[in-house]
Amino acid sequence: MNRRAFTTAAGVLLLFGHAAGQQPAEVRVLASNGVKAVIEELVPRGERAIGHPLSVTFNSSQALKQIIDKGEAFDVAIMTTEMIDGLIKEGKIVTGTRAGVARSGIGVGIRSGAPKPAIKTAESIKRTLLDARAITYAEDGASRVHIVEMLGRLGIAEQVGHKTILEQGSVRSAGRVAAGDADLIMTLISEILPIKGVELVGPLPSEFQSYVTLAAGVGAKARDPETARALIRFLTSPEVVPTLKAKGMERP
Repeated sequence: MNRRAFTTAAGVLLLFGHAAGQQPAEVRVLASNGVKAVIEELVPRGERAIGHPLSVTFNSSQALKQIIDKGEAFDVAIMTTEMIDGLIKEGKIVTGTRAGVARSGIGVGIRSGAPKPAIKTAESIKRTLLDARAITYAEDGASRVHIVEMLGRLGIAEQVGHKTILEQGSVRSAGRVAAGDADLIMTLISEILPIKGVELVGPLPSEFQSYVTLAAGVGAKARDPETARALIRFLTSPEVVPTLKAKGMERP
């Protein structure tokens, strides 16, 4: 290569290298499965709002907590309020950045096209659960404690326990229903609606209904805390309320 050609090639490489260096850094988000459908819908608008691309990892709040405990870097976490509060106490979420994002009630889902069982009253959901061949819910899901409490109050914990399939995360649990391994799933309504092959029957009876609230916070080691805060402001803005409602969620 002659000197002139070398100089030209070097200039091109320098130009591209400079341009690449100006690309905005990704904002890494750890998000609960409870807001998966919402966040997936909002990613394009969120990226425009903060001027940075988003990299989102979805899992149960408990599984995300394990990721954080291992020391993996993140900018924003969206998890159960209780989990976020615990991370603040541990110094892993910046104090004063917690903001409520959304909440969802617990519902019952079945395989798409299957006859819808009765679940509106305590007696009807008791009969439905006893008649089911198998049921499923997430072993590490935020709704599990409320489901177990309901089964205890109905007096059927032992009978149902023998035919319960526990899975890691609501996505895998819902997959059991879609595949026909279980007749129904109990989990957050926001986790049932987006799953292909699964259909929402409705919420738990009012006397057993509980809401799981999800909050966001900025990671203590966030690369760009101001951008992380900007993302949380977007997620808690009135602009996203229609998306929350469409995905089975509401403001806390």
